[in-house]
Amino acid sequence: MKKNTVQERKIENKSFLSKIEPFLYLLPFLIGLVVFTLYPVINVVLISFKEGYSHLSRNFTEWGLGNYETVLADPRFGQAISNTIKYVLLVVPISTCLSIVIANLLNQKLRFSALFQTAYFLPMVTSITAVGLAWKLMYNKNFGIINYLLSFFGVDKIPWLENAQWSIPALVIFGIWNILPFTIILLLSGLQNIDPLYYTAAKVDGSSSLRIFFRITIPLLAPTIFLVCIINTISCFKVFSELYPLFNGKPGPFNNLYTVVYYIRYAMMENRKYGIAAAAAIILFMFIFVFTMVQHFIQNRTRR
Repeated sequence: MKKNTVQERKIENKSFLSKIEPFLYLLPFLIGLVVFTLYPVINVVLISFKEGYSHLSRNFTEWGLGNYETVLADPRFGQAISNTIKYVLLVVPISTCLSIVIANLLNQKLRFSALFQTAYFLPMVTSITAVGLAWKLMYNKNFGIINYLLSFFGVDKIPWLENAQWSIPALVIFGIWNILPFTIILLLSGLQNIDPLYYTAAKVDGSSSLRIFFRITIPLLAPTIFLVCIINTISCFKVFSELYPLFNGKPGPFNNLYTVVYYIRYAMMENRKYGIAAAAAIILFMFIFVFTMVQHFIQNRTRR
């Protein structure tokens, strides 16, 4: 009887160890997730409700919605929301349409296609700050290459970075160029997963290339397109890295180009108002959440 009980205990211990063994392998990842992701998110939510919060002493006056009221009443934040939404509504559709066309061309079995793929993917492995400085030189009114090329078409010199009217177009053009490589990669992977038999059958029926593109490629690529739109929307709502090098760390030539992330940086780094920065971050999260849910709803409706 004793031998049986000892063997049963050994079996129970082995079964228990086999159950917890996967969690032991995942433990380092879970610790990192809690420390570097879960805790900061919870802390930001709590700080957003602490009025008069001091980062050094960790003291605050009271709990409340004062930080949110201050943020929503600030005209700079209203400007930041307006500029960010304009940026999203311009960059996401234009970059998606361009990426679909470019990815479709790169998917063709043409000569030097590998060279063109490498050229389009280069921005992904380049520092955004270095690229931003290069675009700043390209946008220069007097000796920039963009104005030089436009001069061949009779266009006068455009003050891209000196005039508030042209600051958003300059940021949008740079943003589209910067977001293209990642979008092209995702769409190219989606194109390569489409069964070639669809194209063969369409060609046998005598369908034109344009008809095949709109009747076969686009419908079958729709899930990837919606995925790209959601990812790019989230990325564009957090626009900051593209703005910072173009205007020497300022929000536009006349402080006219505040974005939500730049407003958060301004509140946190320059004013040291961490509660207001946290409230702005939560509002940004809500905007991203709403836009994502709307896109998800549209995707489900189109599937039906």
